[in-house]
Amino acid sequence: MSNSSSGYFLSAMGIICALGSNKKTVLKNLLFGSQAGMVNSSELLLNADVTVGQVSADLPAIPAEFSLYNCRNNQLLLGALEQIKSQVSKLIERYGHQRIAVVLGSSTSGILEGEAALKSYLSDDKFPENYHYKKQEMGSPAEFLSAYLGLENVAITISTACSSSGKAFASAKNYIQAGVCDAAIVGGVDSLCRLTLNGFTSLESVSKSICNPFSQNRDGISIGEGAAVFILQREAPETRNPINIQLAGVGESSDAHHMSAPHPEGAGAINAMQVALADANLQANDIDYINLHGTATLKNDVMESRAMLNVFNADKLCSSTKPLTGHTLGAAGAIELALCWLILSNYNTNHQLPPHIWDGKTDINMQPLNLVESGCTKNAHWIMSNSFAFGGSNVSLILGKL
Repeated sequence: MSNSSSGYFLSAMGIICALGSNKKTVLKNLLFGSQAGMVNSSELLLNADVTVGQVSADLPAIPAEFSLYNCRNNQLLLGALEQIKSQVSKLIERYGHQRIAVVLGSSTSGILEGEAALKSYLSDDKFPENYHYKKQEMGSPAEFLSAYLGLENVAITISTACSSSGKAFASAKNYIQAGVCDAAIVGGVDSLCRLTLNGFTSLESVSKSICNPFSQNRDGISIGEGAAVFILQREAPETRNPINIQLAGVGESSDAHHMSAPHPEGAGAINAMQVALADANLQANDIDYINLHGTATLKNDVMESRAMLNVFNADKLCSSTKPLTGHTLGAAGAIELALCWLILSNYNTNHQLPPHIWDGKTDINMQPLNLVESGCTKNAHWIMSNSFAFGGSNVSLILGKL
């Protein structure tokens, strides 16, 4: 193993998703393989019920002075931020309001509120008084978070479909490296809405139940919602508590094979993983566990299995966590990186890995991967998390434990 420290650390993390609304609950449910947050909804599709990964926790209210940003998406974001509020306050004290950027990923923003406003307009011929288009602008999450914290640096929301918040880490790292800022609040957020559910249904990509990645019986994705936010900074944190986790490698690629279908041989996915390994100065054998993109669509799983076996040996431990959270789209990169952060942290006292929850029916047309079984333990040191999006927008991230 060979690694020279990149000097970028994820010193704090907050998460809210279908697995729970705090770090310990999320980790417990993740390692147990709980699907309690995958629930049936009759309100999202036009003519059918659908299984989604839904946040059940009460969400914090958006303060009145930020009413233009009042939407469920930003409430989810605030719910994750509140978990690291004390660390963020110390960060501001250290660097100042002008030297901290906000870089987030999202694909929905406040579309849910836009849908409600349009329904009101169609029935009453006017929009509700409390509606403003800013609630659903794609830049809303980063603008809101920056304004809420009183920051005066870059505030940007990246929207590249399912790689959005994975790409946010690449951009945040570049901003720090370029001297634009000294630290960044980085992550992702997406909320359930009818537009995305019906859109993916029109593509015949939504599962009839909970998604079933890499199974012969897989029939599509299950969509979820949630948020995860981190502090990214160059200096290592002063304590070696549960938070000395390094963003060791970032790999991006864009194969642009098709608007919605992945490259069949995984060319872009392979490139992203190889670039991340090179950035971390690691070999494929150094990686202990991989969080797969694992959407359970027919084409993605075939592509990803081919890409994985091109880069790694067949015995590499891996799993998809989307049967536990749903596919959180623009937030998936950040939420799944947060799950990896928890696996590496001192919260994971038994060194367990997330089990791959599926029906166990191997697709005879794919070479099998070494999917993690319940109760599997490994004292992981290096973890990779992959996000492969529409349009061939790919990102691989590597975390390391110091």
